[in-house]
Amino acid sequence: MQVVFTDGSPGSVAELDTALRSALAGGDTLLPLDPRNPKSAELREAMAPGEPVEPDTAVIIPTSGSTGEAKGVLLSASALVASAHATHARLGGPGRWLLATPANYVGGLQVLTRAHLAGTDPVVLDISAGFRPEAFAEATRELLREPGPHYTALVPTQLARLLDAGGSAAHSAAAYDAIVLGGARLDDDLAARARAAGVRAVSSYGMSETASGCVYDGVPLDGVRVRLGEGDRIELAGEALTHGYRLRPDLTAQVLSADGWFRTGDVGRIHDDGTLTVLGRVDDMINTGGVKVPAGGVESVLTSHDAVRAACVVGLPDAEWGQRIAAAVVADPELAQVPFDELRALVKQRLGRAAVPKLLRGVPELPLIGPGKVDRAAVRALLTT
Repeated sequence: MQVVFTDGSPGSVAELDTALRSALAGGDTLLPLDPRNPKSAELREAMAPGEPVEPDTAVIIPTSGSTGEAKGVLLSASALVASAHATHARLGGPGRWLLATPANYVGGLQVLTRAHLAGTDPVVLDISAGFRPEAFAEATRELLREPGPHYTALVPTQLARLLDAGGSAAHSAAAYDAIVLGGARLDDDLAARARAAGVRAVSSYGMSETASGCVYDGVPLDGVRVRLGEGDRIELAGEALTHGYRLRPDLTAQVLSADGWFRTGDVGRIHDDGTLTVLGRVDDMINTGGVKVPAGGVESVLTSHDAVRAACVVGLPDAEWGQRIAAAVVADPELAQVPFDELRALVKQRLGRAAVPKLLRGVPELPLIGPGKVDRAAVRALLTT
């Protein structure tokens, strides 16, 4: 197993890219880590780099979710390649890619895989000191010097910052043939802003276990099958799936069936036209007074209000209701006061009385875990203090 640390600087990404290409060709299994992550040493130890690697494993994506439990997602070269080919087929063919997200996560790693399969070298945005819209615009100009198609992958927060910055940053976003958005839900307000700015934003649904996004704008990629299991839990099948978790056959058996279906932790709805809507995490369904309310649905309503830039909705223990709905909202910085009454009225109008948050609190920003993913455990802690 080859352990590679990458901090988002071009030099460290180049080293990772070399190791990835070797792994895809049958070389040593790659374990990418971010040295800035305070849990990187813990994650490395949990992946047991001295122990034999499970067969057919090209890359191990280490994760430590909100529970803090470290696990490693096993991905084969064929899964990574299948995902990359399916992405190109959906977007408009192989092209040139800008890497603008951490390459130690599957979304960034797959940007490198897609560039490799397209026979191009990726342009790497230096994010070692954070994401800067002006640097993105400069990197985009470099990318556009060569013929396209031109693509990049971002999290919604990055796209919002580009649109907020306006000028060359917003124009650079509109220069791409497609921007794949993952890591977090693309809310309706941001999608509308992107369309108005001429940005082709493609919302993707997926995870490390599916070698990055496998459903684009609600439509499964070629070779991906989707169904709903018990409780409308989303289940996926296809060539781009993980074949298990590092040294955890127990966890593998919980999510992978004998006939090749992966049981996600998300709840969804499949419409008559076959498109998928992700309603939220199973754990994020809030049972309040016997009514089950999807946290993601409430978040969508809150962020549709012009005053709200971002929102996170959680369920808090309640002696009377079982759970009460609570929300942290990031308001427009120009507002002197968050219009909480308007937000409650909007939720009631669209989702009904049961979905109205009993607690609303304004925060300067939402705590994150991973690229663009809100740390719901941290939000719960914030709302209970």
